[in-house]
Amino acid sequence: MTSYPALRPRRSRAHAWSRALVAETVLSPADLIWPLFVTGGKGTTEPIATMPGVSRLSVDLLGAAAKEAAALGIPALALFPNTPAAARSDDGAEALNPDNLMCRAVRAIRDSGANIGILTDVALDPYTSHGHDGLLDDRHRIVNDASVEVLVGQALNQARAGADIIAPSDMMDGRVGAIRTALEADGFYDVQIMAYAAKYASAFYGPFRDAVGSGGYLKGDKKTYQMDYANSDEALREVALDLAEGADSVMVKPGLPYLDIVRRVKDRFEIPVFAYQVSGEYAMLQAAAAAGVLDRDTAMLETLTAFKRAGCSGVLTYFARDCARRLG
Repeated sequence: MTSYPALRPRRSRAHAWSRALVAETVLSPADLIWPLFVTGGKGTTEPIATMPGVSRLSVDLLGAAAKEAAALGIPALALFPNTPAAARSDDGAEALNPDNLMCRAVRAIRDSGANIGILTDVALDPYTSHGHDGLLDDRHRIVNDASVEVLVGQALNQARAGADIIAPSDMMDGRVGAIRTALEADGFYDVQIMAYAAKYASAFYGPFRDAVGSGGYLKGDKKTYQMDYANSDEALREVALDLAEGADSVMVKPGLPYLDIVRRVKDRFEIPVFAYQVSGEYAMLQAAAAAGVLDRDTAMLETLTAFKRAGCSGVLTYFARDCARRLG
């Protein structure tokens, strides 16, 4: 008599319905946050050459995008402005303008009636003439505490415009606590803070800097404030600090090369952890698909599922709309 193995794991993989029944990780539109780039003008759509399929939208087009996202089940948008050169300055003062692109974008989405969350980026690189996330001294060093003062004003500016989630991406020390204190003092008790707690100095941000227009201004690099990609324990220290200062959730950025960080953070702190599938990751997948190296939609779903499997509560991804359509 032929001897057969008692256990056959392939049984549960034999049919699509069976695979669905035993799936350990499920990806849904509710796991996605859709980043949108905002530009000036009216009725304006500006394709971003380094991010095929992604465009900057003028403020008047954001309401329709928000309604589409909400209809697809996407729970939140993340906004990033492309500030014109004339509005940039060494001190990033445009970040404090209550009528800047970001604030107008938030109000436009609110006025559209779309039932969707609005996440706003807090950092000075879209507003500075030098492309850094903070202020510089006369020796071209990032000044931490003076930068935090401006970031607090920027966060309040966005909260007053109607932001639901303030997301500090600057990596200055102490900014989460300062922003939380200011939000509470101004009556914004329910505005969340999603801290970019473990943001690495990465080569994968290039297309994003094209999208917000900061790449051409950047002098030097950001290694004195963004994290060294060789470090893992340091990420846990950064997360612990941000949580102690009042963050409601934390983010790991970039995404796929840092899934080990996501897992360590989730296991250690058991809090909502998000990751950003950044512009370079998106552009690589698009380029590979265009070259016929892989199937775009299959790779899209596989990579986004990997974020969930690693422990993410949600993912910021430029694939959000396409993924939600596919899952729907």
